[in-house]
Amino acid sequence: MSGALFGHVWRANRFRLLIVAVALTAWGSLLPIIYAAFGEQFEAMMDSGLIPEQFASVGGGDIFSLAGSVALGFIHPIAVGLNLVFALGFAASAIAGERQRGTLEVLLARPISRRRVYATNALAAALFVAVTVAALALGALLGATLTGNLDQLGVEYLPFVWVNGLLLFGAFAAIALAASVTFDRLAPAIGISLAIVLASYFLDVIGDLWPDAAPLQPFSLFHYFDARAALLGDPIWTDLAVLGGVVLVAVAYALVVFPRRDLAAPT
Repeated sequence: MSGALFGHVWRANRFRLLIVAVALTAWGSLLPIIYAAFGEQFEAMMDSGLIPEQFASVGGGDIFSLAGSVALGFIHPIAVGLNLVFALGFAASAIAGERQRGTLEVLLARPISRRRVYATNALAAALFVAVTVAALALGALLGATLTGNLDQLGVEYLPFVWVNGLLLFGAFAAIALAASVTFDRLAPAIGISLAIVLASYFLDVIGDLWPDAAPLQPFSLFHYFDARAALLGDPIWTDLAVLGGVVLVAVAYALVVFPRRDLAAPT
């Protein structure tokens, strides 16, 4: 890793990270508050049959329990989009963006190897994701505290949720970095990474809403994130293993491809 490069990356993104972390903390606190205010009414509507059964749980989250509402907050498109600011936006642009701007050659002209450049950006992306996921968990803790439902949250299990979320968005970051080292332009790196995220989200949600599509869910990375099970003290270790495996494969690919590929002359 290059300390100088890491410091530059951190300084360039610190204010963006602060804004995203504050937004995620606010969002994370909102769902427990909504549950405290309207949870009983939602449950009564569910029992009355007004809400179809397949809508009771989407992506492992629901609005009928505190653990379910926290889980829903983690996989809601707002939370996913905010987490992807760094897991996808930063990671995909880390190498391909430098290449497109013509600044990667200047960086590599210094006594720093391509693997060190990649490792530095990978570590920065991992730390950014760790902070944003932690902010979301902090928001859930604040929301439960403000509503007096802290005893229902399972605070001791929040670290499991953080690890599961870190591995999920870390997997997307690793994929985006792998795409970033593959292309000379930002558009294909972001396009491929975003397509993988959207396809994963679609497969997971459609599998919940349409029972016939349930066999497609294992092909979604979101399928391996279960905040509700973690908060109930029953984390699914195979989910963590699958997401960790995706990270390792993407990292291995990048470490092989980036040092060996040619960098065409700037256009």
